[in-house]
Amino acid sequence: MSLVVLGVPWDANSSHLYGCAAGPAAIRAALHSGSGNDATEHGLNIVAELTDLGDLELQNAVGDLDANWADADVITNAIDAQIAAGNRVISLGGDHAVTYPILRGVAKHHPKLTVVHIDAHPDMYDDFEGNPLSHASPFARALEDGCMQRLVQLGIRIPIGGSTAVGALGYAAAFIEMLDQFDASALDGPIYLTVDLDGLDPAVAPGVSHHEPGGITVRELLDMIDALPGPIVGADIVELNPSRDLVDMTAMVGAKLLKEIAGRMLTVG
Repeated sequence: MSLVVLGVPWDANSSHLYGCAAGPAAIRAALHSGSGNDATEHGLNIVAELTDLGDLELQNAVGDLDANWADADVITNAIDAQIAAGNRVISLGGDHAVTYPILRGVAKHHPKLTVVHIDAHPDMYDDFEGNPLSHASPFARALEDGCMQRLVQLGIRIPIGGSTAVGALGYAAAFIEMLDQFDASALDGPIYLTVDLDGLDPAVAPGVSHHEPGGITVRELLDMIDALPGPIVGADIVELNPSRDLVDMTAMVGAKLLKEIAGRMLTVG
């Protein structure tokens, strides 16, 4: 098994602010910054284990739904091809819209998928502001397409924006006040992990478009990652908006998460 990193510079479906298309480059710069190191907290020299495929070429055309559906197909096909080649992919967004086409590709190979979703928002709108591909809607689309067996959401503190797709499949939500009740050992594999950086408190991750105070800490998130059983067949880190970041704080968090997720993927198979 090879671990590959794929940049998905796509934010045409953002609301409120744009800028997340610059996220992959910012996380890479932080990953290779001289202020950090290449090891996980468990002592694994993980950066040497990663194959960076660079960024997908996308139109990223704001307001052009046809172009955005075409971009979604490019993302799905890229993920499908990498998994077919025997690789596991950690994707760097982009906004959270990237996760729906990614899950389409993963589900082709892992039909009984459990998705663990870290976020301040459930991203379950049927159609946000007329855009079914909005970054507020990826899990509505993924549920409609049967991309997962179970969806577990952690860190949610704005539980609005429901979808008719929720009742279609098993759906479990653990909100912020219930984190101490989360039992990772109860999850069934294969697992896909998606991390929206606004799930963290903006005090530790200010470089996001939607600040929602009261979020989880970096340590809480690292503990969640460390507890996940295997196999972890894919992951993404999304919603870094470098134009909102302070002294690269959030980019460094993204790089830290990339290392620890990759290390966990290798450790648990």
